[in-house]
Amino acid sequence: MPPPSPPTMSAEYVSLVEGNLALQLEEPKRPTVQRRLEARHLQMIAIGGTIGTGLFVGSGATIALAGPLGALVAFAIVGTMVFFTTSSLGEMATLIPVSGSFTTYAGRFVDPAYSFTLGWNYWAQWAISLPSELSALGIIVSFWTPDVPSWIWSASVLSLLVGVNIIGARSFGESEYWLAAIKVVAVIVFILVGVAVDVGWLGVEEPALGFSYWSIPGAPFKNGVLGVFNVFVIAFFSFGGTELVGITAGEVKNPRKNVPKAINQTFWRILLFYVSSVFVIGLVIRNDDPSLLDSANSEDIKIAPFTRVFEKAGLRPAAHVMNAVIFTAVASAGNSAIYAASRTLMAMALEGRAPKILGKVSKNGVPLWSLAVTTAVGCLAFLGIIFGDGVLFSWLLHLTGMSGILTWISITLIHLRFRAAWVAQGHAVEDLPYRAPFFPYGQYLSLVLASVVIIGQGYAAFAVRPFLWRNVLSVYVGLPVFVGLFVWYKIRHGTRLIPLEECDFDTGQASFEDDTEQEEEEVDKDGDNTSPDTSLSEFPDALPLPK
Repeated sequence: MPPPSPPTMSAEYVSLVEGNLALQLEEPKRPTVQRRLEARHLQMIAIGGTIGTGLFVGSGATIALAGPLGALVAFAIVGTMVFFTTSSLGEMATLIPVSGSFTTYAGRFVDPAYSFTLGWNYWAQWAISLPSELSALGIIVSFWTPDVPSWIWSASVLSLLVGVNIIGARSFGESEYWLAAIKVVAVIVFILVGVAVDVGWLGVEEPALGFSYWSIPGAPFKNGVLGVFNVFVIAFFSFGGTELVGITAGEVKNPRKNVPKAINQTFWRILLFYVSSVFVIGLVIRNDDPSLLDSANSEDIKIAPFTRVFEKAGLRPAAHVMNAVIFTAVASAGNSAIYAASRTLMAMALEGRAPKILGKVSKNGVPLWSLAVTTAVGCLAFLGIIFGDGVLFSWLLHLTGMSGILTWISITLIHLRFRAAWVAQGHAVEDLPYRAPFFPYGQYLSLVLASVVIIGQGYAAFAVRPFLWRNVLSVYVGLPVFVGLFVWYKIRHGTRLIPLEECDFDTGQASFEDDTEQEEEEVDKDGDNTSPDTSLSEFPDALPLPK
C-alpha cells in the first residue's frame, strides 16, 4: 500500500502566504537624500570652502603680524595641513559616501560616543555661525542703504537661503556654483591687477614697486618665528569649511570619481588663491600700514586689503566691487551653514543620536525637520544679537570656537583607525578606490599642526595685558564641553572602543552601488564608456605604516 500523499494547498493559499511573508520581510521604503549634485557643483563647493572673508578681509592682518614672507610660509604650511586632512576625509568618503560623513565614520571606526560628541559639536559650529553670517550680511548691504535697518536685509537673505535649501541638494549646489564662481573671478582679477600695479603697468601714485616692500623694517619676516606662529591661527580659521566636501559625498553623483578629483585639486586651489593673494598684498602694501591690522576688525570695507590694492590701480569703484564680492562670500558661508548643519542633524537622527523626527526626509531628498531646527536656532541667536547685549552670543561663539580644530583632529584620528581596520580585516590598501597621499606621515603632521593652533590660541589669551582668566576660559571653554559630552554618552550607553575586526565597512555602500549602476547605464546610453580615474598619478602613492 503506497504511503499517503502529503496534503496539498491551493495556489491561492500559497500565493497569499508568500505575499504575507514578503510584506513582513520587506523594509518600508522611506525617502532618502538623493544624488543630485554634479561634478561641477562639487568642484565649486570645494572652492567655496576655501575662499571667504578670511581671505578678502583677514589676510592683511597676517602680513602685519608676520611680514610678507612670514605670512606666505604660514599659509603654505596650514594649506598643506588642509590638504592632508581633506585627503583623509576623501579616502573614507569615497569608499563610504554618506551624508553623515566623519560623524558617521566616528561611530563605525572609533566609538559611538565619539560620533555623538563630534556630531553635536559640528552641528553647533554651523548653527551658531549662521547668525554671525546674517549679521555680517546686514552690515554689508547697509553700505549701500544706510537708512534701512540692517536686520531687514539679514532676514531677507535668510529667507532666500532657506528657500534654496528647501528645494533640494541640486538647488544648493547650483547656488554655491555661481557664488563660488564670482569669488574665483574676483581673486583671479585681483592677482592680475596686483601684479600689474607692482610692475608699474597700473596706478598713478606709485612707480614700479617690485620687491621694495620686502626690504623695509619688518620684512620679509616680522616678529620671527613668533609672527609665523600667530598667523597659524588666522590661516587655520581662514580655511574653515573645506571638510564640507565630505558632507556632500552622500548627495553627489559618482562619488568615487568626483570626490577624489575635488580633493586632489584642493591643494592647487589653496596654492593659487590664498598663497598668490597674500603674495600680491605683500608686494603692494607695506607691512607697517595700519590698515592691514585695522581691516580684520573693522566694518569699513574701504580699508580691506583687496580694496586697497584695487584703489592703488586707480579703480575708483573698488569699494563697491569688493563689498559685492564679500557679500557673495558671506552668503555662501550662510548657505553652507544651513546645508551642513541640517545634513549632520539628519545623519545623527538616523543613527539614533538625535530625535528620530529629525531624520525624516521629503520626497525631494531634503531633511525638512533638521532644516527647520537649524534655522530656528540660528534665528534665536540672531535675535540675541539684535535685542541683547551680545554677551550670550559671544560665549556661544567661544563655545564653538574650538569646533573647527577638533573636527579636523577628529577626521585625522578616524582615518588612522579606518586604515588600520581595513588592513586588520584582510583588505589590501590597493583595493581602496582612493588612497590618501603620504599616509600616515601627512596625518601625523596634521595632528602636530592642529595642536600648535590650539596652543597658539591660548598664547594670545595669556599675552593680553592686563591678564584676565576669562579670556583664557573663552578660548578653551569648548574643550571641556567636548570631553564632557563624550564621557556622559559613554557612561550612559556603556559604549566601547570598537575592535578593528568589527568595524563596519559595508553599510551605506549598497545604495551607493545601486546608484552607480544606474548612472553607468545612463552613461552607456550616451556612448561614454570611460571608467572613472581614481589613480593618484598627481601625488606619490600612500606610504607604508611604520612598524
